Amino acid sequence: MFDTFQTVFGPAVVERLVLLANHVLTSEPVANERLRPHAGKLLELQLLAWPAWLPAPPALAFRVTPAGLLEWCGSTPAAQAALRITLAAANPAAVAAALLLGQRPALDIDGDAALATELDWLLSNLRWDAAADIERLLGPQRAAPVLAVGFALAQGLRAALAGASSLGARLHPSAQRPV
Repeated sequence: MFDTFQTVFGPAVVERLVLLANHVLTSEPVANERLRPHAGKLLELQLLAWPAWLPAPPALAFRVTPAGLLEWCGSTPAAQAALRITLAAANPAAVAAALLLGQRPALDIDGDAALATELDWLLSNLRWDAAADIERLLGPQRAAPVLAVGFALAQGLRAALAGASSLGARLHPSAQRPV
């Protein structure tokens, strides 16, 4: 079962995430301008301590295109990556929760300093404007109630995740990292 996930669904998920990343990049033309000088360079994302009970993700190597976008290199191992990004992924749900709360996960970045600077700028300044996309898709009149429900759900989810996070910190104080 895990083999099927890894060979079929894993690449499909990564391809969709790359489409979303490129959509966000194209929404801010300055982002493309900042990446263009790095065309052809490879970025490799390494997930440390990935849980054994989850299917292993495919190789996560991406090439910067001449248009200033990202292209997934597929499941073949990357050549020498210009930039290696390491993410502690022992708890993927916690990483996803942090992202949903608008927090940036702790990353270790090693390699090309200029590309690392641009990546840091992108991570700090780019956000997906889902509301604008829903309005473009449905029109302003139909999008309003959908957005109201979506915002209420997001607010509830953020509150639940924040509560779960603080509860986890109280239950496991040794897991706290000094700030």
